[in-house]
Amino acid sequence: MALPKLATTRTEALMAEIWGRIAGGALTPGDRLPSVRRFATAMGVSPSTVVEAYDRLEAEGVIRARRGSGFYVTGAGLPPRDPPLMALGQADAPRAPDIDPFWVSKQSLDAGPSVLKPGCGWLPDDWMPVGALRKGLRTLARADGALLTEYGSTRGPLALRRLLLGRFAEEGIGATLDQVMLTGSGTQAIDLVCRLLLRPGDAVLVDDPCYFNFHALLRAHSVRVIGVPMTPAGPDLAAFEQVLADESPRLYITNSALQNPTGATLSPQTAHRVLTLAQARGLTIVEDDIFADFEPAPSPRLAILDGLSRVIRIGSFSKTLSSAIRCGYIAARPEWIEALSDLQIATSFGAVSPVAGELVAGILTGGGYRKHMEEVRHRLTRARLAAAEQLGRLGIVPWLMPRGGFYLWCRLPEGLESAMIAARCRGEGVILAPGNVFSVAQTAGAFLRFNVAQMSDPRVLASLARAMG
Repeated sequence: MALPKLATTRTEALMAEIWGRIAGGALTPGDRLPSVRRFATAMGVSPSTVVEAYDRLEAEGVIRARRGSGFYVTGAGLPPRDPPLMALGQADAPRAPDIDPFWVSKQSLDAGPSVLKPGCGWLPDDWMPVGALRKGLRTLARADGALLTEYGSTRGPLALRRLLLGRFAEEGIGATLDQVMLTGSGTQAIDLVCRLLLRPGDAVLVDDPCYFNFHALLRAHSVRVIGVPMTPAGPDLAAFEQVLADESPRLYITNSALQNPTGATLSPQTAHRVLTLAQARGLTIVEDDIFADFEPAPSPRLAILDGLSRVIRIGSFSKTLSSAIRCGYIAARPEWIEALSDLQIATSFGAVSPVAGELVAGILTGGGYRKHMEEVRHRLTRARLAAAEQLGRLGIVPWLMPRGGFYLWCRLPEGLESAMIAARCRGEGVILAPGNVFSVAQTAGAFLRFNVAQMSDPRVLASLARAMG
């Protein structure tokens, strides 16, 4: 289709938005477009404007309507990589680079020691219990040779599973050993759950914004990813209820505590309503509890209120102990754990490395872990306040001030686009996490996620100021 360089109406601006998502890879052939109502709300236009834009794109062969199901991308009629339509008043604006979740992950993981990483998702080395890790490794080096050479048990070391049950009991979850298994990581835990419960084309609900690797993982399972707007108290309940009615999702994947990237915490009222709606609609919830130990005091948890009936809890120790020693877990119904254990044997022949499992168990058993986390929480409080003050001088404002954790979800001054800022800073050796990599609806272009523990170097703020200038 021939594309004009300037959108002169709201309808053409919406067509430009859809075209840009397709051209940039955010939407691919077969993907379902947002419903008319959700897209209208997200873009601040009337439903009739969205209908007109969809109708025109369908007439041009770019999308196709399926009766009773919605609109889907066909991929037909698009030139290879022509520039997308530009919104009114943006004809001379530079095009933001294609920055997707894989870009952020690869830039952070492959960065050399001189690169600054305020956009990454882990604590600096000097914040981690390196001494305890070294001591634990020395102890394991003297262990029986079988620990160092043989496969582990199908559900992971018994010592660590029992420790997890003890921690669950302190929260009020009366789980048993047949409800817990260890995995190679938190990501592997979600992958196994998806393999068990999802089929291609199923709908999966996530918060918008949410952890960007949820998007990447779910896309690998060929499911439809649907976002629900996030509020400081949890998902928007009206939108949540509407999506359940419209889309009948199989899963809802979320962080209840210190949600990534916003830092929001689920309120008791929202938690109760989410569980009530899930029960009524047959929805299974995956609660990623990876940030639990960063909270100053426990907040509501879906798994606690539900008792591991409809909620699957997952977690790992990569944020609190070491991301180099991969170890995650799943807590769920016994029959699900049985099936997930079989899947793990089929895909990786066993659970977590016995060396990693025993190392984590040894550190958690010692008294040093609680002291370590208490110190980390205090350091993060100071770093969070300092980062908010420094960013405020640049006109960058936190969406909310979290109760804990190491993320600040911040809005840029009006007129700035986070993907462009991230690309400019990357050229100076500073990696940022732009908002739209977290957003299914691609409505977070004015936001950046900052890791406050990675912002002590003054070059971060200097680079950011130049990129914004």
